[in-house]
Amino acid sequence: MDEAKKKRLEDKGWKIGSTSEFLELSPEESMLIDIKLALSLNLKERLQRLMTQAELAEKINSSQPRIAKAENGDDSVLIELLIRAILATGATPQDIGQIIAQVG
Repeated sequence: MDEAKKKRLEDKGWKIGSTSEFLELSPEESMLIDIKLALSLNLKERLQRLMTQAELAEKINSSQPRIAKAENGDDSVLIELLIRAILATGATPQDIGQIIAQVG
């Protein structure tokens, strides 16, 4: 948002802030969300190149709907499933470390 628009809104009584401020997230909670989203996006990219959701689900003994939720960043998906799924696509722990290191 440009500064002029921000100033107009604030002058009219609107409070401008981030999603984290609105949801009152701690820095750790905000970072965890960012990490999960980065992992989800990476999983989505890998699946588009390497295999189908159904193939990955079978490989990690999960379900296709669960994989769909994982690659779409559903908050019900545990970070462990994201990591296990990314590893099953051929990624290394170092690859996962690089994904996480790029966050923030």
